Amino acid sequence: MTNQSSSLYDRPRHPLLVVIAGLSGAGKDSVVKKLRERDCPFFFVVTVTDRPRRPGEVDGRDYYFVTHDEFLAMSARGELLENAVVYEQNKGIPRAHVLQALDSGKDVVVRVDVQGASTVKRLVPAAVTVFLTVESEEELVLRLRARGTESAQELKKRIKTARKELKRIPEFDYVVVNRHDQLEKAVDDVMAIMRAEHCRAVPQQVVL
Repeated sequence: MTNQSSSLYDRPRHPLLVVIAGLSGAGKDSVVKKLRERDCPFFFVVTVTDRPRRPGEVDGRDYYFVTHDEFLAMSARGELLENAVVYEQNKGIPRAHVLQALDSGKDVVVRVDVQGASTVKRLVPAAVTVFLTVESEEELVLRLRARGTESAQELKKRIKTARKELKRIPEFDYVVVNRHDQLEKAVDDVMAIMRAEHCRAVPQQVVL
């Protein structure tokens, strides 16, 4: 009885692979930034992209910015866990960074598009997928316009894509609504998801 009881208290803690995806303009970057500011014990894997750097973005913090040829070479060498074309721009997750983080025992958080989340879930069934959205299409339009990084034509394209992506919510494990002026609540929800996953009766182990 003692051995059985002690084994219950000595349950292994398997690190999570948390995939945060969702609509363009829903605040994926903001949620991840707030998680990092709270000193949460996780490793954030920075995405590689060949898109131009936006004002205020820092290489190695927001993205790893590479040339188009460099991105294709990384993909050809199998260095990316997943990669996809998002609004005519390439984005991918460095496989080595994910492996290093998991080996350290830390939870791993990656930020990808909806297509990328589907790919990661197929490759790593134990991954925890979170779909981040907003409360309405009107709010999404306001956020995209305020960002000021897309032309009117590009804005229409993103809204059309968002409508398609919303239909894929059932493919995800969780959905979090990042409401206007309630970013902290959305971050609380993501942290609650991570805590709940660590309380699974049968922990899922990430295998790459």
